[in-house]
Amino acid sequence: MGGMIKENMAKRAEQEIQSGMIVNLGIGIPSLVANYIQQDKHVFLHAENGLLGMGVRPKQGEEDPMICHAGGLPVTLRKGASFFDSATAFAMIRSGKIDMAILGGLEVSAQGDLANWLVPGKKVPGIGGAIELAQKAKRIIVLMSHTNKFGQPKIVKQCTYPLTAASCVQMIITERAVFTIKDKQLILKEIFAPYTLEEVTASTEASFLMDSSIYGGS
Repeated sequence: MGGMIKENMAKRAEQEIQSGMIVNLGIGIPSLVANYIQQDKHVFLHAENGLLGMGVRPKQGEEDPMICHAGGLPVTLRKGASFFDSATAFAMIRSGKIDMAILGGLEVSAQGDLANWLVPGKKVPGIGGAIELAQKAKRIIVLMSHTNKFGQPKIVKQCTYPLTAASCVQMIITERAVFTIKDKQLILKEIFAPYTLEEVTASTEASFLMDSSIYGGS
């Protein structure tokens, strides 16, 4: 996906963030959301490495290597930001203090199961904070490409990759569409141009209902 497509996905995810929230952003596309949070929203972005109050991406040449998110990339700070140890950061997650986590995904099932930490046969450093966030954040939004690099659907009937957590995802945002999951039922809410309902259906393995706002196609 091109940079503009990823940014548009991040902008759409930002619309779900409300003032007063504590939000955790995963690495990859979710980290872009920080650049689009409206200034009038009093939001604290949380990172597992011990930071609360991240701001936008720093300008080139103004990066501080000591101020970074959990993925190791530099960030800026918003007014009121604070630092603490990783144990405290995870205590915030485990105690249910995170209002929303916006994460990447390898697969999401129609029931809201999330697989985002391991591709079988690939070496990875560990599951990290994803399992904690998926189980304990009050709301989970997944930002991911609609299909994998082989063109296979990532929104599936049942996940084939190892699960991060079961029935945890409430919203999926891809470059093609927005889905919600309620009572383990997948619902198509929005279709992004230039894609059509037929294209979204063909590239989605899982069956879904359609929100009344898009009846009749796109």
